[in-house]
Amino acid sequence: MMPSLEIITPKNLNDALNLLSSKEKDIHIIAGGTDVVPGLNQESNRFKDIRLLIDINRIAEVKGIKTDKEKISIGAAETFSDVLQNETIEKKFPLLWKAVSTIGSVQIRNRATIAGNFVNNAPCADTVPVLLVYNATIEIESQSSKREIGLNDFLSAPYKTKLNADEIVTRINIPIPSNEFAGDFYKLGRRRAVAISRITLALLMKSNDRIIDEIRIASGAVTPIGTRFFDLEKFAKGKKADDEFMKELSGKLGEQIIQVTGLRWSSEYKLPVVQQMFYQLLKGIER
Repeated sequence: MMPSLEIITPKNLNDALNLLSSKEKDIHIIAGGTDVVPGLNQESNRFKDIRLLIDINRIAEVKGIKTDKEKISIGAAETFSDVLQNETIEKKFPLLWKAVSTIGSVQIRNRATIAGNFVNNAPCADTVPVLLVYNATIEIESQSSKREIGLNDFLSAPYKTKLNADEIVTRINIPIPSNEFAGDFYKLGRRRAVAISRITLALLMKSNDRIIDEIRIASGAVTPIGTRFFDLEKFAKGKKADDEFMKELSGKLGEQIIQVTGLRWSSEYKLPVVQQMFYQLLKGIER
């Protein structure tokens, strides 16, 4: 049953931050509401103490998509549909465009926001692996301070981040990768559409004459939270991306996932799929 709640829609960011600065423990930010509203209806423990919702969806400071020569800056309250309609994202960030296009239904994409996807930090958050390989950073504001933090450092545990109670994520900044990078995104769900992810993989690679200059690898769903594999990336740098090495690297990705998650009941079927799909992503990039 949906509890009785007060909802406030601030006119600007300063008004929202003033509300958060009251230190009340029962305040929660809402933008699209596609996580919060079902959680309230299901009486989830994560939302049981909420008594006041602050709707930031009409605040101009957290809306809009801006581009310069170095980066794209996406307002935290931009919906997935907004992202899909942006030509720069489709052209310069094809992995993000592809990941967003697989999320939910049109109705969900019209409501759900890109910041909500990683602030909620569910293991199955589809955009997180992609944003990790794109080296995304997060702008955060409180009434007294502003800071910017890498997404990799922002995420801490399933459904937990380093966002303080008096803070709001305002923008997501993504450096525009050079044209030398190629990559892909893979998602496996239990059905073809409107499915919660069981496995996601994001891969970006830059090579010269098949020698790997730089590679970025991240997973979701198969790990407790979206995870970037920095050690594996260091191991691959300078190696020749031939078929034998691609198979070796795919095997090592499985080993890294086991180190992160430990053996689980799903490992027996998930790991072979992860390794095979990662190998296919590598092969596709090198064609």
